[in-house]
Amino acid sequence: MFSRNQWKEIFETIRKNKLRTILSGFTVALGIFIFIILFGFGNGLKNSFKQFFLDDATNTLWLYPGVTSKAYRGFKENRRIEFENSDLIDIKEKFTFFLENITPRINRRETLGYRGKSNSYNTRAIAPCHLDIEKTIIMKGRFINQKDIDERTKNISIGRLVAQDLFEKEDPLGKYIEMGESAYKVVGVFQDKSGDREERLVYLPYTTRQLMEKNNDKIDQIIVSFKQELGYIGALAFEKELTDFFKSKKAIDPSDKSGFYIRNTTETVRQNQRFASTLQIIVAFVGIGTLIAGIIGISNIMVFVVKERTKELGIRKAIGATPRSIIGMILQEAIFITTISGYIGLFIGIGILKLVGNALEEEYYITDPYVDLNTGILATFLLIAFGAFAGYLPAKRAARIKPIEAIRDN
Repeated sequence: MFSRNQWKEIFETIRKNKLRTILSGFTVALGIFIFIILFGFGNGLKNSFKQFFLDDATNTLWLYPGVTSKAYRGFKENRRIEFENSDLIDIKEKFTFFLENITPRINRRETLGYRGKSNSYNTRAIAPCHLDIEKTIIMKGRFINQKDIDERTKNISIGRLVAQDLFEKEDPLGKYIEMGESAYKVVGVFQDKSGDREERLVYLPYTTRQLMEKNNDKIDQIIVSFKQELGYIGALAFEKELTDFFKSKKAIDPSDKSGFYIRNTTETVRQNQRFASTLQIIVAFVGIGTLIAGIIGISNIMVFVVKERTKELGIRKAIGATPRSIIGMILQEAIFITTISGYIGLFIGIGILKLVGNALEEEYYITDPYVDLNTGILATFLLIAFGAFAGYLPAKRAARIKPIEAIRDN
């Protein structure tokens, strides 16, 4: 494409103008670097939203009892609403069209001990389908099953970190842990992608917990999952019907929002996906703005470079250089500097994203920041193309100037 002599001239020009070359290259590399970092962090934020909201099943409704704020049907305000086992039966019988799974939750803090070691852990009394709703992963043994529920067994499934705390390297399966005044058999060990907090939990049958508490039938929360094919509209319809049913059953004023409420994960995920997408668009917009700033910077530098070399270009024309060869020389120099600098910025940016990894996850909610290599290459190519264009316009004007005018002006 270009002769060896032209390359020699370009390298000689770069050698003689090191500061100018460094400034030009730095502008390009910085533009690409900032674009890669911003775009990567945008993807990292999006990953955090996905991980946080998709770790549990997304087709779930979480039912919470509250305290009424209004008097209704002869009941006074400030009445505490409670869930009972009969509520589970009613949901199963009345909402078969919507229902996929249902589990109660009873949360308590307990001290667990094994051979002189003890620690305090959160326990959850649940039904077997809780495994699927929370997307819990069984590492050893099994989870709580229906036989445990029916027979109110003293079987428990413990989190990975609970097993690590109490048993260290010993296999916990089949061993007995002291909880309260009784011993409970470990039938399974689980892990959870949500992190350490979830892996310090202990699961037991909800009927066993109710037996421990004077054989009552009280429940803290109810989690229901609905059929995926119902979609977003079906989830909203199910939420409304459940709300109407419980407000009627528990004698809660229909306009009272504090006596009973539902968290619809479908709506939550939908809102946060919108937010994550909007955030990524904003980050991309800022990144593109950085690229444009880089292009403008290159354009200004190229105008200055060509103006600085007007006399040199006039002499070249006087000794026989054609306008085309002059334009080609300036373009080749601009493309060479832009290409090398652009890819330096690209690979430094990608390298830093890889080094950062998940270090920013806990404090800044940036998980596994990355930029698709094709996106990075495309951005770099665009910057190179605009850099060439930025060099072409002043080069074209310089190629048209008459040698005598170029020499006189300088």
